[in-house]
Amino acid sequence: MICRTVNSGWLRLVAGVFMAVLLPSVFAQGKVEVPDSLFDKAVEFVKQAEGWHTWEHAPYIGYGHRRLPGENLNADLTRAQADSLLRSDLRKCCDAFREFGNKALLLGVLSYNVGIFRLKGYGRIPKSRLIQKLEKGDCDIYEEYVSFRCYKGKVIPSIERRRKAEFALFHIP
Repeated sequence: MICRTVNSGWLRLVAGVFMAVLLPSVFAQGKVEVPDSLFDKAVEFVKQAEGWHTWEHAPYIGYGHRRLPGENLNADLTRAQADSLLRSDLRKCCDAFREFGNKALLLGVLSYNVGIFRLKGYGRIPKSRLIQKLEKGDCDIYEEYVSFRCYKGKVIPSIERRRKAEFALFHIP
């Protein structure tokens, strides 16, 4: 896991310097597009966190792509095809949260794993507290972000470490 091999203090420092120096100018110009270098970093992070999915992990293939009805894909993907699918899926997830500006990548990475509708709500599924706070303009979202660490009602330590690493890498204050 990334959390065990990288000193989290060092990781936060590097991520903080990068985001504090380079990214505010991009977002201050009214552009909400995710910078390619940061998007590539997110793709590599998701690849490492998701791992490689084969036919044993159906309906997931490649780096966590969920096969949709009508897709003629199987688990015999090449790494390049899986990378392309991941980039396409992650871009769609980021686009779904474009209205949140510099938080779009952070929310996109989370929604790639938990689903867009789990965050935004749909039908009888309510909006998450994370989205509600952001809509109110409250950017203190660490606790709400890390709260997406459970599976079947139980806290999973590896998912918690993943959420903390995502937040450290992709949160732009």
